[in-house]
Amino acid sequence: MLSQAPGLKIVIMSGNWMQRGEPAIVDKWTRAQMALKNGADIIVELPFFASVQGADYFAQYALQMLADLGINQLVFGTDSDDVDYDILRQLYYDKSTEIQGFLETLPENLSYPQKMQQMWQAFAGIQFDGNTPNHILGLAYTKAVAMVAPKIKLQPVKRIGAGFHDDTLSQFASATAIREHANENLSSFMPDYASFQAAPKVQWSDYLPLLKYQLLSARLTDIFQVNEELAVRLKSAIQIATDFETLVDAVVTKRYTRARVKRLLTYILVNVPKSQIFEKPKPHVLGFSAAGQRYLKNVDVVTKVGKTYQDRLTLQADAIYRLGNQAILEQNYGRPPLRQTHGAAQGKEIG
Repeated sequence: MLSQAPGLKIVIMSGNWMQRGEPAIVDKWTRAQMALKNGADIIVELPFFASVQGADYFAQYALQMLADLGINQLVFGTDSDDVDYDILRQLYYDKSTEIQGFLETLPENLSYPQKMQQMWQAFAGIQFDGNTPNHILGLAYTKAVAMVAPKIKLQPVKRIGAGFHDDTLSQFASATAIREHANENLSSFMPDYASFQAAPKVQWSDYLPLLKYQLLSARLTDIFQVNEELAVRLKSAIQIATDFETLVDAVVTKRYTRARVKRLLTYILVNVPKSQIFEKPKPHVLGFSAAGQRYLKNVDVVTKVGKTYQDRLTLQADAIYRLGNQAILEQNYGRPPLRQTHGAAQGKEIG
């Protein structure tokens, strides 16, 4: 997600675990370096507890974080080119109470995308495919802006190229295609391919033995968002699953989407307790340009993770992320922000 403060481009980026319930194929520092080389002025990390969440929580937390950093425009991707998000923002601002009441009347067995489809159809007359995650997130950003900071302008960017889940390479390759072809030469399909190529890579299969141990040994109903029904399904599925995807397939239902199941498996792997109390930490800065560094001198952020760092859950999730590939470096302690200098991102603390 790209945002703009006066004259600056601020990127808020999930760390080492993604909103769709996947480990990042390359670590957060590599991706921050790629963003700096391609025009970002400030990159801040979205904490684990917010990044591995459903669209509404993900969007609202990210938007509040960006509002605190002083942005005036929110730039985000979308699958649609015929939706006026500013009109939808005003609609939600005017009718939020009525909309919430409508959502509470919908059957509990509906998935989040299904509920959003019905809500936006009822109040705005728009229809969309539930298998359009960028559009669903775009609508979640719209709601978040209406609730948190209505004066922030919305700037959607239409997705170009193949569909979100298309695994074929094209000029505008999807994240799925990049993952599928990660071991091939992708220099024609992504910027700063050299950084991506050099970085250690992981995928869910690298964590499957650890996940299997958790599923067989943990009391799953003590894990965040895991109910008794899901615990039974997961315990049964792991007995027959031959790989990660067959495990997910065995648990998915109309109510529990693939993304939601993958997020639950992430909580189980990281051992996120149901009683988790998440204290909002200061933004952790991963990198900045010279202009970004000057701007941050007047903003309360974290540029060096130490013993008093509040976001213990992200530290725990990052430690587990490193178990997927022994070549992955320490992700927090002793890592100053990257600084963009003469075309190269270098580590340097704010002075």
